[in-house]
Amino acid sequence: MTTQAWAEAALLPAGWARRVLLEWGPDGTLARVRADCDAPAGCTVLPGPVIPGLPNLHSHAFQRGFAGLTEFRAQDADSFWSWRDLMYRFAARIQPAQLEAIATWLYVEMLEAGYTSVCEFHYLHHDPSGRPYAEPHTLSLALLRAARRAGIGMTLLPVLYQHSNFGGQPPTEGQRRFVHGTEDMLRLLERLQPECRAQGARLGLAPHSLRAVTPASLRDSLAGLDAIDPRAPIHIHIAEQTKEVDDCLAWSGRRPVQWLLDAAPVDERWCLVHATHMTRDEALAAARSGAVAGLCPTTEANLGDGIFDLAQWRQAQGRWGIGSDSHVCVNAAEELMLLEYTQRLATRRRNVLADDAQPGVAAATLLAAVAGGAQAAGRPVAGLATGQSADFVVLDTRHIALCGLDPQDMLSAHVFASARGSAVRQVWQAGTRRVDDGRHALRHDAAAGFLAARSDLIHVQ
Repeated sequence: MTTQAWAEAALLPAGWARRVLLEWGPDGTLARVRADCDAPAGCTVLPGPVIPGLPNLHSHAFQRGFAGLTEFRAQDADSFWSWRDLMYRFAARIQPAQLEAIATWLYVEMLEAGYTSVCEFHYLHHDPSGRPYAEPHTLSLALLRAARRAGIGMTLLPVLYQHSNFGGQPPTEGQRRFVHGTEDMLRLLERLQPECRAQGARLGLAPHSLRAVTPASLRDSLAGLDAIDPRAPIHIHIAEQTKEVDDCLAWSGRRPVQWLLDAAPVDERWCLVHATHMTRDEALAAARSGAVAGLCPTTEANLGDGIFDLAQWRQAQGRWGIGSDSHVCVNAAEELMLLEYTQRLATRRRNVLADDAQPGVAAATLLAAVAGGAQAAGRPVAGLATGQSADFVVLDTRHIALCGLDPQDMLSAHVFASARGSAVRQVWQAGTRRVDDGRHALRHDAAAGFLAARSDLIHVQ
């Protein structure tokens, strides 16, 4: 059996189309996308323009629990590194049920905001003392259950974390819950593979950063991953902070991206998260590798990382996608808006991310982010096309910022002129309506669980 839905307008990978019929089978995969047709009898008529759901390519779910709680000066020059100390203190307290409650609420928020899948960069593995749980995949399973309950697509990326800095320096006390030996990590992946397959999730690996793994462990973990799944996605934090670049130069004589490209088989499977501080030569080489740049505008702004040179990356035909990372903001359209605005500030021009094929900035950025996010996720979530998941968002034509506009202007108003989440009417994931009239069915229960978990965590002495 197939399900049909029809929209007056839809943003397809090649651009806007009118009178679009979507058809999908029981597994939620699009079997047909046809434009310029009438709505068949009995099909669902969608109540507004349809845009593709956005893959969120970088998430640390537990960090939603302390978003907004670090915005107080603790020293003369607060930085990423002082924020990290506060994050470690919060991470040290979390119990499995609390992680699941935080993640369930986060994934509900993501769906309401227009994200339909998430890449979970998961490095909180062990109990608060740093010992493995009796079931080593306890916290990974909590995340998988949260995704299944909320109904969001999942790429799970267990993180290999072994050292505190370049050259194999010992991990700190605050990192004790993160640390795995290479063989232990590969055993964890083998154990998680059937769990992921059972719910249609994708499993990959995230060497945390060049600070956190040695060249030997990076090589061995990649070889082990290939034995499990030679097409599995690989994500890594890289060149996020200038201190990281300086430390890498002191250790190796090369900058982080340059070192990685020289030492590892970087290709389309890779997502280079942040990659904020690259030279032109590094950016050109990284773009040519086929890797995706994982950009997280609100988190990068919150942490003072710097501004990614997206104009340079695009000139090199580089691919990119969007993540919400620490979740100081959970809003797909807001990330797109801030990405464009930071590029305007850096270049002192407007409409920087538009192009000849898509002169509208909102459509151009959304389509690029969907394509890059799908590649990073390793899942068929690349937009409204045959063979892809039926993941889409219906904009709210009743919203005052959108009412009476052409569909392409509605999308522009959604990104640049509304409260961004407020103009989302419906969200469908794998052909199932998860959000209706702007609200997820689990909103009330998930919010209550989140508030209880956060209250318990922030009041622990």
